[in-house]
Amino acid sequence: MTTDSPMPSPPFPSPDNAVLRLIVGNAIKAVHSGEVSVEDAILHAAVHSWYEGHIQGEDECPGCDFRGDLPKGTKRG
Repeated sequence: MTTDSPMPSPPFPSPDNAVLRLIVGNAIKAVHSGEVSVEDAILHAAVHSWYEGHIQGEDECPGCDFRGDLPKGTKRG
C-alpha cells in the first residue's frame, strides 16, 4: 500500500506497518470465507488498527500527546 498524501500522527498506524497488513489481510480472508459480514470485518479491522497505531505512537514518542499541546494525562476543558 502506498500513498502520496502525508499520514496523520498516531493513533493511525503507518501504511507499511506489518501488523496493519496482517489485520487487513485477516479481515479480507474472514469476509471471503463467509466467517463474518463486511461490516463486522471493517469494525474489527478499524478497532485493532487504531490500537496498533496507538502502540506505534507510544513506541515512537513515549509520553507524547498527539492531540494538542497539553501534556499526556492532562484534563481537558
